[in-house]
Amino acid sequence: MIRRTSWFVERAADDSARRCAAAPEGRVRAERSGDRRRFLGYVLAAPTLTVAAQLGEAVLAPAPAAAAAPSLVPSLPGPSEIYDLNDMLTHAALPTANLITVRIDPDGTASFALPRAEVGQGITTSSAMLLAEELDLPLDKVRITLADARPELLFNQLTGGSNTTVSTFTPIRVAAAVARGRLLRAAALELGELVGSLTARAGAIVSSTTGRSLTYGELAVKAAAVTDTAVGVALKKPSEFKVIGTAQRRIDALEAVTGRKKFAMDVQVPDALPTMVCRPPTINGTVRSVENLDEVRSMPGVTDVVRISTGVAVRGRTFGQCIDAVRALKVAWGPGTAEGASDTTVLRKLRAAELPLVVPPLPLLTKAVDARFTFHFASNSALETNCAIADVRADSAEIWASLKSPIVAQEQIALRLGIPVTAVKVHVTEGGGSFGRKLFHDAAGEAAEISRAMGKPVKLMWHRTDDFRQGRTHPMSTSRVRATYSLGEVLTYEQRHTSVATDFGHGLGEIITSAAARLPVGDLTFSETIFQLTQQSPYHFGVTTQLLSETDKGFNTGSMRNIYSPNVRCAQELVVDELARRMGKDAYEFRRRHLKEERARAVLDKVAEVGRWGRSLPAGVAQGIAVHPEYHSFVAVLAEIDCRPETTGREIEDAYTGPRVTKVVCAVDVGLAVNPRGLQAQMMGGIIDGIAVTLTSGLHLRDGHFQEGSWDNYFYTRQWNTPPELEIVVMPPTSDRPGGAGELAVAGAMAAVACAYGRATGTMPTTFPVNHAEPLGFEPLPTTPPIPASPGDGLDRAF
Repeated sequence: MIRRTSWFVERAADDSARRCAAAPEGRVRAERSGDRRRFLGYVLAAPTLTVAAQLGEAVLAPAPAAAAAPSLVPSLPGPSEIYDLNDMLTHAALPTANLITVRIDPDGTASFALPRAEVGQGITTSSAMLLAEELDLPLDKVRITLADARPELLFNQLTGGSNTTVSTFTPIRVAAAVARGRLLRAAALELGELVGSLTARAGAIVSSTTGRSLTYGELAVKAAAVTDTAVGVALKKPSEFKVIGTAQRRIDALEAVTGRKKFAMDVQVPDALPTMVCRPPTINGTVRSVENLDEVRSMPGVTDVVRISTGVAVRGRTFGQCIDAVRALKVAWGPGTAEGASDTTVLRKLRAAELPLVVPPLPLLTKAVDARFTFHFASNSALETNCAIADVRADSAEIWASLKSPIVAQEQIALRLGIPVTAVKVHVTEGGGSFGRKLFHDAAGEAAEISRAMGKPVKLMWHRTDDFRQGRTHPMSTSRVRATYSLGEVLTYEQRHTSVATDFGHGLGEIITSAAARLPVGDLTFSETIFQLTQQSPYHFGVTTQLLSETDKGFNTGSMRNIYSPNVRCAQELVVDELARRMGKDAYEFRRRHLKEERARAVLDKVAEVGRWGRSLPAGVAQGIAVHPEYHSFVAVLAEIDCRPETTGREIEDAYTGPRVTKVVCAVDVGLAVNPRGLQAQMMGGIIDGIAVTLTSGLHLRDGHFQEGSWDNYFYTRQWNTPPELEIVVMPPTSDRPGGAGELAVAGAMAAVACAYGRATGTMPTTFPVNHAEPLGFEPLPTTPPIPASPGDGLDRAF
């Protein structure tokens, strides 16, 4: 049974209690007019009505954390509780908000090129809802496309940090409100009536005096301007919302379920033939020589074979012919960047790089919970494999790919090709998944290199095994935690997170910060900045410190969903469970007492209530509970897990079953949920991710390569391990603006499942996924040739 529940309430604008709970208002070209806020926008010179926002609202520091109860040892706010990564991304986007435009077309539709990447998270739908709300236009009359790379947007075309809806919430609405006002004025002139007697309704301007009306399509040209004009607008109050905050199905749902939706791999460009790459057997290996180039070039359908920086590229009439050619190549390979590395050698480096804990327990005065956790590599492969189309000419290039940082792609490809940035066109396509993977333009850059070498357009596709063995991974890490306590109070909390280096080469979306992200600056590396702007402890645990150390840059890593948070939160919540146990306290009540924020307590209380925390369960079955704050949002998760032998002993060929999470309840507070149905879907996906990285899905490193080479080998949450009971509770609005949501549930779910596992087995888990040390459960695919033979037993494995 999967059930989704939402509670929504309408709030008056002068509801002082709720306004106190909201983040402070932005002060950028905004002012109060009664209880409405006013903003500056533009009507742009264009054939039909085209409008833009000026600077949108800034999401400033959150409201001060609630004071600790007198009996607690309070903790000072951490950096991310004052100013977090989401705030930084929002502020970075503000200066170019006026370059994002909305157009009303003669057919009555509103068109908007969203400068973000749609990779399944539903931002085209939520953006359409913002436009529909302020324009008083039916949702099906809003057309959302993805913008090409636009270097002039600077930091305003990066999709990451759960920031899209937060940073575009006001600019999109301002632009729509400007358009609505312009349409009202044009209608007033046409009808010979006062603007005050007219109303925008369902895509038309209607007179309350005569009943006459004009559609937006009829007014699109009449409302257009010959010069750019600044205008002031007032946005709707939350109490007036008819679209925002209502559950809407995705605008692309029908196309997706009927197979008509176009993803990156579906794009067709004339003469761009299928292309694949023969890759090295170890991570980032190099080509020394190719023995049979001419022989492979003469194979059926093959048009070109060239050496490139990452291997040997093959272009053919079909992908099947490319696969045959890749498998036939005889390449002598040089060493890679992780030659001979294994889980054991990496763990040794991580232990050596750990920063020291500084607060020792004091005999007779304090006690301590002291624990170290290990988190293994995890694959960042998306459902759609890495792919791109490139057509490189002597003095120009055109790229098609799903890109979350298209400006960096455009600038770095131009640099690589030695041509001006203006000569490189980058088209952003919709992608079949990402969760951080498409922050990097690996495939686009590689396709450009191949196209230049061949002098022909190419349609590059990575094989699934390429993605797993040479693609981006979530880095292996350790987390050392010490919490001291005395007389029932936690006095200090220290966490030292040590990680294989995370590649932030995408920077903040353009080439300057992209380059800076690769250069450590003393102890204040780019990674440490991201760590401090994302990690926080939701508890009053006295003197609290959370620090990052990094080692080993030989791996292809990336900001996989939630970056550091799942591992950091999992370690902390396990220690919280242990503190509660040692002090003889209930795990839920212990958390509730120590939480800093009322919003955190509210989501925790809700999952405890709905999930019936503490109910009687058989031996080997247990509940776990956790809370996670991030990007001005809060989530709590309650999980029930079955670790009984009859469950863990289930057998499925070439698979790992293990414990099963049987029930999950999630309560989420994102301030204002633009689309509650979309929010529920995001929470579901995050929960399944959290279950996977806790129990089953990790990469095994051996001899410089990963053993896993396909989804068959990589045990992401399968249907037989998906909880049959899953309930998502969307909390009533606690703000008049949205917080971050895209990554929120992963950390909460991982922590709750880990805590449930510890309670069910009686032992705190310290290695993740928990099955990592068990036999592989599959026969590793060969590394040479890099593309395995196609399986012939698919029907035998159908259930």
